[in-house]
Amino acid sequence: MTATADLPQPPAFGTLMKQWRQRRRLSQLDLAVEAEVSARHLSFIETGRASPSRAMVLRLAGVLDVPAREQNRWLLAAGLAPEYTERSLDDPDMAAIADGVERVLHAYNPFPCVVVDRQWRIVRANDGAGLLMDGVAAELLAAPNALRIALHPQGLAPRIRNLGQWRHHLVERLRREVSVSGSAELSALLTEIDSYPGQSDEKHDLGGVAVPLELYTRDGRLLRFLSMVTTFGTARDLTAAELSIEAFLPADEATADALR
Repeated sequence: MTATADLPQPPAFGTLMKQWRQRRRLSQLDLAVEAEVSARHLSFIETGRASPSRAMVLRLAGVLDVPAREQNRWLLAAGLAPEYTERSLDDPDMAAIADGVERVLHAYNPFPCVVVDRQWRIVRANDGAGLLMDGVAAELLAAPNALRIALHPQGLAPRIRNLGQWRHHLVERLRREVSVSGSAELSALLTEIDSYPGQSDEKHDLGGVAVPLELYTRDGRLLRFLSMVTTFGTARDLTAAELSIEAFLPADEATADALR
């Protein structure tokens, strides 16, 4: 027996499709109707009796709202080439994306702005973001993750006045991402974040429109921010598609004046 014979085999396309269909709580008939394909043909694809075309894979993925990274996995399972490339942000082919990111970061100075990847790792930050790193434990900054920095007891958590609200906001956002993406990495991060001490509070402020971040600086000043997220809407590369640029804008004039 060869060594490769003992390696786990990747899931068949039909298995992946069934997992996502069930995750979205759709029957085979529901999916067939939404995708405008016969229920019989869909059943054959799911059981492996028929092989899907590239167009069919992408159509089914679109109906099931399958993320770009998982769409690549579907295509490979069907014996087809991936739809999306994946390059480092430092790759020369990504120069336009990297330049756009730097322009946005610079534009938000002096207000904090960070760029995070699909696992909430901080990959870029502007000068203003130093405010969000100030006083954070060195071990958290060694491999900075935005959620750990915000909610870990050795991060910003002790200085967030409305920690219950902010925690609820971030945890529910992460929970939605886990549901949509099916990512094991994000699921593990959610379990970790949920284990941190502290309670969540569903109350909202600013007339119920948004949840502010109310943060005390190390010298005792109270700053209030609203967060705004920017993404690349038509990216054909996984790195670009999965980046989020999060800016923290002043929620009141006192905060704006303090940072100017």
